This record gives sequence, C-alpha cells and structure tokens, in this order.
Amino acid sequence: MNWVVLVGSVRKGSLNAALARALPDVAPDGVKIDLLPSVADMPIYDGDIETAGFPGQVSAVGDRVKAADALVIVTPEYNYSVPGGLKNALDWLSRLKTQPLKAKPTLIMSASPSTMGGARAQYHLRQVLVAVDAHVMNVPEVMVAQAHTKITDGVLTDQGTRDFVGKQLTAFQSFVKQAQATA
Repeated sequence: MNWVVLVGSVRKGSLNAALARALPDVAPDGVKIDLLPSVADMPIYDGDIETAGFPGQVSAVGDRVKAADALVIVTPEYNYSVPGGLKNALDWLSRLKTQPLKAKPTLIMSASPSTMGGARAQYHLRQVLVAVDAHVMNVPEVMVAQAHTKITDGVLTDQGTRDFVGKQLTAFQSFVKQAQATA
C-alpha cells in the first residue's frame, strides 16, 4: 500500500512536519509512506492562472495523490482553522480534471504546542474535504497536544505518542482496504 502525506506547515522547525516524518517508522507492515512537496511550492490559487494552464507543481502533486492508495494530511492550527497554504493546495487540487481527492481514503492528524492539539483545524479541514468528496476516516483521531514536549530536534521521541499514532495508522490501513474492496 502506498500513501502520500501533505503537510500543512511550511515552517522549518514545524512540529507537524516532524510528526509527518515519523509516520514511515510507525506505519504498519506493508505500508509505504512518502511526503509530498511543500504546499509553499504552489502559487496562490488564481482562476486566470488555471485558465492559462495548471502550474507544474499542482499537476505533479495531483498525479501523486491520484496514484496513491491514500492521503494523510498533517496540519497545524492557525487562528482556529486550517493554514492558508494547505487550503490553497486543496483548492488547486480540487480544480484538476482528474479529481485526485474524490473518494480518496484520507486521514487527518495534527500537532500543536497547545492543549487542543489542532482540534479546530481538523474540524474545518473535514468541512473542506466534504466538498471535494474525500473519504475521511473519522476515528481514531490523533491530535498531538503539547507537541513541543514530545518532539526533540525535529524527531517525535515520545514513545506513547508514537504508539498512539501507529495505532491510528493501523486502523487507517483497515479503512483503506475496506474502501478498496468496495470501489
């Protein structure tokens, strides 16, 4: 099974990027996980640009999402919502003729220094994903609260968190298999 990961943060020391980098190590057997290019590589969505032709970065990410068995989105929370760069990337992907997000098994997780762990961003992201007809796994949820105490030098070091994320990925593997069986 091949999954791709879209990270909503572009910050060099991002807690969410650290969480995303940990996923291949805690994934169940038989799952390969690759990170997609940064959402910062896509220009701000503009219908005039779309009319002139999709930017290469958008098409490339869309092709990788379409080819993958599943999509994992790891995002911080900005002002109680989804970061603009992530929303922009999803807006671009939703405009592609191939509709790479349609019926795509999708998993959401977040990490935050707050005690909420990114819960509000996940709520808003679910609303966006409904509009593109992505198939989001609802539970179990992973919201890594006080992530700055669980990530050291860009590495997810807290074993309890690693185990919990691994359990979510195992549940997601079953979710993806079920989606494939009914497709």
